[in-house]
Order: sequence, then C-alpha cells, then structure tokens
Amino acid sequence: MTESIRLRLDVSYDGAEFSGWAVQPGRRTVAGVLIEAFARLLGTDTPLGLTVAGRTDAGVHASGQVCHVDLPAGRWAELEGSLLRRLAALTPPDARVRAITPVPDTFDARFSATFRRYEYRVTDRPWGPEPLRRHDTLGWVRPLDLDRLNAAAAGLVGEHDFAAFCKRKEHATTIRAINRLDWRREPDGVHVATVRADAFCQAMVRSLVGAMLTVGDGRRAPEWPAELLTLRERSSEVVVAPAHGLTLVEVGYPEETEYEARAVATRRLRADPRV
Repeated sequence: MTESIRLRLDVSYDGAEFSGWAVQPGRRTVAGVLIEAFARLLGTDTPLGLTVAGRTDAGVHASGQVCHVDLPAGRWAELEGSLLRRLAALTPPDARVRAITPVPDTFDARFSATFRRYEYRVTDRPWGPEPLRRHDTLGWVRPLDLDRLNAAAAGLVGEHDFAAFCKRKEHATTIRAINRLDWRREPDGVHVATVRADAFCQAMVRSLVGAMLTVGDGRRAPEWPAELLTLRERSSEVVVAPAHGLTLVEVGYPEETEYEARAVATRRLRADPRV
C-alpha cells in the first residue's frame, strides 16, 4: 500500500450559496468544492477520505470548521510548501482552507473532537441587520431582553435528552451535554448566543435559539424551553431559527496522545442502543 499522511484542514466558509457541507448530486456544497479542488491537484483517482468535524446545514456558516484528509506521502512532500496557496487558487471565494497541519493517523476530525462551539447573531434594531452583515445576522422584529434570553439559556445547560429540539434519526441518540449556553449584547446592539457541547443533533442549535427568542421577546416564560426537555419527541411548538444567523466558530480536541482514546469513546457512545 502507498504510504499516506493525515492532514488537518481548518476551513472557513460563507454558507449562503452552499447546500450545506455534505456532497449532494446536482448541488453546490462545501465538501464538493474541496474535493473538486483536490481532484484538480492530485487527480480523480486519489482517495482523500474527507472527514469533517460536523456537517453544517444549508445556509450555515463556519469560521472554525475542521476536517481531515489522507494524502499520499510522496505528493505531500511535493506540495507541502505550496498546497495552501494552490487550494486558494482552486476554491471559490466563499470557501477557504486557512491552515493545513500534519497530524497522527489517530486523529479523527469527527470522533476525536471534544466539543463544537457555535454562535448565533440576532439584531432587534428597527432597521434590521447592517447590509454588510446581512448574510450572518438575523433581523428580529420584536425587542429582545438580554436577561430573559440568559434566563432561558440557563435551564438548558447540562446533559439532557434534547429530543424536543432535534430532528430525530433512527437508532441515533438525542442525548447531548451542553456545557455553555449564554447570550451577550455587542456594542453595535447585536445579540450573540454562544452554545458549546460535545456534539449536536440535526437542527438542535437553531431550535434552541428559536425557543429562546420567543422568551427574549416576551411571548414565552423563561422556564418554557427547559420544560420541553421532558418530551421524547420533537416539539411542534419550537420554531427553527433561520440558518443564516448560525456560524460554527470552534472545534476542540484533546492532547495528541488522547486522539485515539477519544475517538473510541465517542464511537461507543453514538452506537449505544440504550441511548
């Protein structure tokens, strides 16, 4: 077998014109443009094994996405000094590989991750988002109260079954551990939610934001989002916030010596039929 080297890629993208991360026939996706760029450099017969930390939905952005690929060691030796620049020339302006780092083959962008951190931007200013931020900031027509938003957030921190906020997949768990969820108000008046967890199920972050916004504008009690944690099916009362306000800003990993153990533990958890 040809010797290969594993590379960590740090990736940013504006999700407005992408149909999400994952390759889909006939649709423009982030993984699709990255695979196309590598194919032009290496040829279509070179398998990459492109693996991402977390698949983002259509319209969702990333400033801190992480993925990994496996390149033939000989090609890496040829391209090491120029690969970043070459990829910049071959990828569209709304998707950038910002860093390329050799890592041990025990590194798995998805399963070695210890957390994902997202931010969601909302403005309640009467005129809406600033034009230059319209792609990553939601305009909310009702005034928002920061204290009410944080009161709602506090009840959702911890390990819970978030079935009420997830699109359930067969044989997949909806139990997640949120270790940070809070709101801040930026100097320009934009409200920013930060949510960090070991992992998220589909539409979970945007569902949480949608629920908290109805608290922030006074239509729901601060206790209401936490009360939904008793449900074992998705709640029809929860409205999913629009995708464009959401950005994946960071993926965390353990020390290099712990990559494999973390990946094994994560795979075991996700495969557990009891959850």
